[in-house]
Amino acid sequence: CLHLIHWNADKYSNVAEAFDKPDGLAIYLPQGKKAPFSDFDPSSLLPKSMDYWTYNGSLTHPPLHESVTWIILKEPITISSEQLAQFRTILSSAEGEAPCPILSNHRQPQPLKGRVVRD
Repeated sequence: CLHLIHWNADKYSNVAEAFDKPDGLAIYLPQGKKAPFSDFDPSSLLPKSMDYWTYNGSLTHPPLHESVTWIILKEPITISSEQLAQFRTILSSAEGEAPCPILSNHRQPQPLKGRVVRD
């Protein structure tokens, strides 16, 4: 799953402050580098149907705070093997950390543990 993490900027000044709050984070679509462009409609990257499921859950990596609103499109966005290979050349870094390739940053599906999935 490729996702973006957004924090509730109306209530918290940064991601670190929002991480452990129940209304702190929302996770949604793929993230990319900022680049100027013209004659491009970003909605062309999205599926025709914008129907989704949502549930309150946790981060996918430690400390696994229960502070995320997950938004999952019902119609998946697919990419080719070549696009995946190109994606794997992207480096990820957090403040104070050395950049590293994004190769295995996923977590296996977990039990719902009483969470309600909304339509």
